[in-house]
Amino acid sequence: MVDAPSTFRELLRADRDDGGWEPVTTGESGAGVFRSADGTRYAKCARADGVADLAAERDRVAWLATQGVPGPRVLDWRVGADGAACMVTSAVAGVPADRVAPAVLAAAWEAVAEAVRRLHDLPAERCPFSRDLARMWATARDVVARGAVNPDFLPEEQQRTPPEELLARLAPQLERRLEQEVAGAVVCHGDLCLPNIVLDPEGGGVAGFIDLGRLGRADPYADVSLLFATAREIWSDERSARAAEEGFARRYGIDLDRGRERFYLHLDPLTWG
Repeated sequence: MVDAPSTFRELLRADRDDGGWEPVTTGESGAGVFRSADGTRYAKCARADGVADLAAERDRVAWLATQGVPGPRVLDWRVGADGAACMVTSAVAGVPADRVAPAVLAAAWEAVAEAVRRLHDLPAERCPFSRDLARMWATARDVVARGAVNPDFLPEEQQRTPPEELLARLAPQLERRLEQEVAGAVVCHGDLCLPNIVLDPEGGGVAGFIDLGRLGRADPYADVSLLFATAREIWSDERSARAAEEGFARRYGIDLDRGRERFYLHLDPLTWG
């Protein structure tokens, strides 16, 4: 049996003939992610105190699967005697976009823009989930107040600045950004970094979006800022990065608002903790 806490092993044993599960990650929170031996499924398990968040992610995965946007499907939901739970989903076959060479990402970049636009074009008023700025801001205030900001998530130039100061720097923009969100909220992925975009190695398109725990209505720049930031780790230089971002904007259909982009890029790291 897989190397996992006993409470998770019991949940995973519900499969008798699957060949077993292999650990992918096990975090300090006690949650764990496992892949089936044949690579067709993933299991995400949480202890009792993390089940509410896992159930919220399950609901988001299930909802998006009905919207014509490629991603995983919920296959099973299991609850143990001790209150722990496990969500089993289908795997999205392909390669995470952060694991490909710059030339491969460049070839798929227009498809990425199309896939993001397709997600953002879903009717926001019909989405039952929210990750609006008011919630993000409240979460950031809580994380900062608890001293729980992970400095590794911050841009390098901000890692020695007290998180309280980082949040205070953003505060004068809050009212304007709230107004922009009201005028243009979309269905956002919520954590649109390259590892959460799976590319089709055969066709060069997007096979699907994964890790949907933060999906909900939000400003589109909550997604765009993270996508651009993680893609900059792939592009070879500033000129290539700028060209890619401008190409994305043309394909997606926006005029880039760099101030809005920076606001969300600097707020997001303060919401994890």
